Amino acid sequence: MEGTIVGPSMAVGHRLREGRPPSPSRWDRADVVIVGGGIAGLAAARELAREFRGNVVLVELESDLGGNSSWGQATASAYPWGAHYVPLPGREAPEVVALFEELGVITGQDSSGRPIYREQYLCHDPHERLFLHGRWQEGLIPQLGVSADDRAEADRFLARMQTLRESTGTDGRPLFAIPVDRSSADPAWRGLDLETFSTWLDREGFRARPLRWYLDYCCRDDFGLGTSGVSAWAGLHYFAARGGEAANASSSTVVTWPHGNGWLVERLRERIRATVRRGCLVHAVREEGGRVRVEGMDAKTGEAVGWDAGRVILAVPQFIAARMLGEAGGGRGTGAVYPPWLVANLSVDRLPTGRGMEAAWDNVLYEGRGLGYVIANHQEVQSVVRESVLTYYLPLDHAAPTEARREASTWTWEQARDVVLADLRRAHPDIADVTRRMDIRIWGHGMICPVPGFLWSGRRTDWARPVGRIDFAHSDLSGMSLFEEAYIRGVEAGRRVLT
Repeated sequence: MEGTIVGPSMAVGHRLREGRPPSPSRWDRADVVIVGGGIAGLAAARELAREFRGNVVLVELESDLGGNSSWGQATASAYPWGAHYVPLPGREAPEVVALFEELGVITGQDSSGRPIYREQYLCHDPHERLFLHGRWQEGLIPQLGVSADDRAEADRFLARMQTLRESTGTDGRPLFAIPVDRSSADPAWRGLDLETFSTWLDREGFRARPLRWYLDYCCRDDFGLGTSGVSAWAGLHYFAARGGEAANASSSTVVTWPHGNGWLVERLRERIRATVRRGCLVHAVREEGGRVRVEGMDAKTGEAVGWDAGRVILAVPQFIAARMLGEAGGGRGTGAVYPPWLVANLSVDRLPTGRGMEAAWDNVLYEGRGLGYVIANHQEVQSVVRESVLTYYLPLDHAAPTEARREASTWTWEQARDVVLADLRRAHPDIADVTRRMDIRIWGHGMICPVPGFLWSGRRTDWARPVGRIDFAHSDLSGMSLFEEAYIRGVEAGRRVLT
C-alpha cells in the first residue's frame, strides 16, 4: 500500500505566530481583496462578479481552492477532502435555492411550487447502512438486536424532532433554521444553548444506548464533538432545522457528487472574475489613509507581496483573522473551539467484503472510532463498481482539541494509516488487501464547534460587524461549519461591499 499525508499547509500557516515578516517593497492596487478561497470567499467573489467591474483579487494559502470543501482525483474517481453533501435547502435559505437553480441542480418546480432536482445529483439508493453485530443493516439508527423499548424510544425522539421542525417561537420564526440567525429568538429556546445536548437528553428521558450512540454519531459528524461537547440548542438544530422540500425526493435526501462539495467549488470558481493568487500567506491587514494594506508572503519563495485595496473581505476562520488584524482584532475568535479531524481517501481495487446489506453511499460502524466512509463513485450509473475510492472520516475527539491537535501533528503516515485500518477492519477484514493507496489529510482546526454558551453569547454578532473598510465572511460567524452558512455569509459580504 502506498500513500502520503497531504496538506493543509500547517508549517506555513503557523508562521502567523512567529512574528511579522518584512513588509513588501511594492504594493499592487486593487479595488477589493478577498482573503480566503473557501466557500465564503468564493461566494463573495461570485456576488461581486454580478455587478462590479473593478479589480478584485482573491488570495488563498493553499494550492487548491475550497477550504473544507476541497477535493482530489484518483484513477477511479474524484473524491472529497471534507464536506461531501448539502441537505435540501429550505425556505429560510433562498440564496442557496437560487444558486442551485443557476447551476442546474434545481431544474424547475411542480404545480405545488416544490423544486424539482436533477436526479443525477440526488444521492442514489441505497443511502446509508450500519455495521452492527457482525453484519450490515439499512439505515443508521440501530435495529439489529435492539429491544422493543429501545426502538420505541428512538421513535419517540424522531417524533419530537418532527414537532420541533414544524414549530415556531413567540416571534413567529421557526425554532431552528438554516442559516442559524434566521431561527427564532425566543429566549425559552435560545436558553438551551447554555447546557450540553447530553444534559437535555437525560432530562427528557432519552437514555437508550443505541439511540444515544446514534445522536453522538450525528454530533461528531457535523460538529467534531459528541453530545457531551455541543450545546443542546445545536444538537436539536441538527435534527430540527433541515426542512427542505423536493417534488422528486424526500426531505431527508441530500445532493452530492463524487468530489463532494468540491463540485460546487468548481462551479463557483467558473463564475468569478477575480484574479486568484494561490500559495500566499496573508499575515497583516490594516487600514491606512482611507485604504487597506494587505501584506503577504509567497509560500514557496518567501517573497513579500502586498496589496493596496479599497475594501477587504476576510473570509477566514476568526482565530486567523485575529492574527492578521493584530491589535484591531481585539478578542476576535475568543471562545471558539476547533476540533481536529483526520480524513483518509482509500483507493481500492474492489469494494471490501461484508455480510448483510449491499454497499451504500454512507457506511458507518456502530461504536467505531471513526464515522465510517462514503463511496466516492456511488453516484456513477454503472452495473458493477470495481475500482473505487472510500473517503473515511475520523474526528479526533479522544482528547481536548489542543492536545489531540498536537498529537496528530506528530503522526507519520504509517501511524495514521494503521488507525484507519484498525477501525475499518472490524467490518472489512480484507480492507488492507483491497487498498492499493491511502492518502491522508489532517485538519488541525477542522471546523468550528458550537460548544455550550457560544452560539447566542453575542460574540458572533460582534465578529460579523465590519471594522472600517474590512468586512468578514466565514461559517465561523454562524458557529456551524455548513455549506449554507458559509455561502450565505459570503453573499452578504459581497452585497455589503457593493453598496
